[in-house]
Amino acid sequence: MTEDAKNLSSLDQQAFSALAEPYRRELQVHCYRMMGCVQDAEDMVQEMYLRAWRRRDTLADRQALRAWLYRIATNVCLDALDKQARRAVPVTYQPVSTLAEPIPPSIMESIWLEPYPDDWLVTSDDSPEQYLTTREDIALAFIAALHLLPPRQRAVLILRDVLNWPAREVASLLETSEAAVKSALHRARSTMAQQNAAAASELDDVAQDKLEAYVQAWETADIDGLLRLLKADATFSMPPIPSWYRGHDDIRTLTSRTVFSGEAKGRWHLLPTRANRQLAFGLYRQSDEPGAYIAYGIQVLTLDDGLIADITTFRNPALCGRFGLPMTDHSV
Repeated sequence: MTEDAKNLSSLDQQAFSALAEPYRRELQVHCYRMMGCVQDAEDMVQEMYLRAWRRRDTLADRQALRAWLYRIATNVCLDALDKQARRAVPVTYQPVSTLAEPIPPSIMESIWLEPYPDDWLVTSDDSPEQYLTTREDIALAFIAALHLLPPRQRAVLILRDVLNWPAREVASLLETSEAAVKSALHRARSTMAQQNAAAASELDDVAQDKLEAYVQAWETADIDGLLRLLKADATFSMPPIPSWYRGHDDIRTLTSRTVFSGEAKGRWHLLPTRANRQLAFGLYRQSDEPGAYIAYGIQVLTLDDGLIADITTFRNPALCGRFGLPMTDHSV
């Protein structure tokens, strides 16, 4: 045992936590990429810290702490993924839906990706290694494509292309050869390229008046106003309902039958937030209490050339709490 390892093994839990805690946020992002779920990412990080504490005497060089923690976190995720179905959004779960088909029932199993709060992302100002989470490696389309990969390919792609680890270090972590890592990376990149997993464009590309028009369209049930903000081939989905729809005509018909059916003016209320470095909203539905709106879920927009290319509404009220939004809103 090296002197460094002896020193680490003699630390109490509080002292060890002080060394490892600065890496929590970036490790949670890493686990989110692997798992696709905020709660799972938190659970994986907790398990990672427990394993790290128990195995602290195996860290021979304190300077390698960050890489050592990533090794443990990745293996914790791979262990969990052996027992879990892959996560998806509707557009990666099944082919595009048609309005001739009835809207299918919700699938309540844990198969859906979740959005990730921007407030939890790592910036270059708050990471010991100046680690930066960019739009390209956290955008919802990227995460959805990432989860089409088998878990070990997913780990290779994240470690090599997102975290820029050398192939030999990835091979060591995964207990495989550099040739196997390069082969897995080639296959993973090919899958990602086929999915055209481009990042969302900058929010600055969209004028503030368009954003206000989007909110107004939802809150006044103005379907025409909403469609004016969408690309011609925009997509629309609301997991855990597995169906998804493409194009103005289908989105018009669908929303008029569902979210904007009947007297829908005032039915919805939106609170702005950010998810996966994209524009997002907490979506609230009018309650029976006058002036009150209750949490419905988180809506994430993908922007392209100043128009909305995708609207994905994650119909899980608990997500609003994770985004620091109220469960009931009386601000209208």
